[in-house]
Amino acid sequence: QLLQPLLFLSIFLSVALFLISEIVVPHTSSRCNEIWRKDVRKRHSRSFYGRNNIWYKSRSAIYWFGKLASSGTVAHDVSIYYFSSNFRLVRRIDARLAVWKNGAWHLKDGVELRLEKGKGYVSRGFRKMTVSLPETPQTFAEVEREPEELNYWQLKRFAERVQEEGYDARRYLVDLNIKLAFPFIVVVMVLIGFPVSMKIERGGAPVAVSVGVGLCFLYVFVLGVTRAIGFSGVLPPFLSAWLANIIFSILGVYLITLVPR
Repeated sequence: QLLQPLLFLSIFLSVALFLISEIVVPHTSSRCNEIWRKDVRKRHSRSFYGRNNIWYKSRSAIYWFGKLASSGTVAHDVSIYYFSSNFRLVRRIDARLAVWKNGAWHLKDGVELRLEKGKGYVSRGFRKMTVSLPETPQTFAEVEREPEELNYWQLKRFAERVQEEGYDARRYLVDLNIKLAFPFIVVVMVLIGFPVSMKIERGGAPVAVSVGVGLCFLYVFVLGVTRAIGFSGVLPPFLSAWLANIIFSILGVYLITLVPR
């Protein structure tokens, strides 16, 4: 009877913790990391804006920019390489200038090279050309963000994009599952803390609090270990994120059975 309202309260707090991690944490983490990077370590922004000699791998192509203007809407000395599924070059576009306007990239003064059946590579020059690319100037605003700077859906889309580009997204998938698993630490701690507090008689509240803090540290340690194992690929992302919850929940249920009715 005492445990039931505590469980309901812990579930409510877990949902609240998840919402905070989705709404508040990404913004504050992003701001803290930006201050640390620019003001403390004196490093430039992670944006591509204003940089030279940029390589970027898209879903269907690889881009090279001689220089991307600080506005992000103008690129100089652009090359776009399109590849087939077996990574054979099927099209290449070189242009002196690329300008983002009206939702598309407009190329100027360039050459297009195409692989045509029975003819091999055929080239033609152009003064102007409009190409439809999935990337917008906003795409190049951030090279890579830390998982804590993204909410669940942003991290999910980012992991999917990394996979589509042929990279290993295991780390992001592990952290994606942890975003769901970690808020339930409240429920897990109630399952363990309740029977522990019932069993502790000598020392009273101070001992119970000390044990609770110790269990929290142990939980975080186990979660860190399973997270690292997940990064290595030994455990699947889902299991590496939820294993700590599973272990401590089973322990909590077992301890509850030992409490006198």
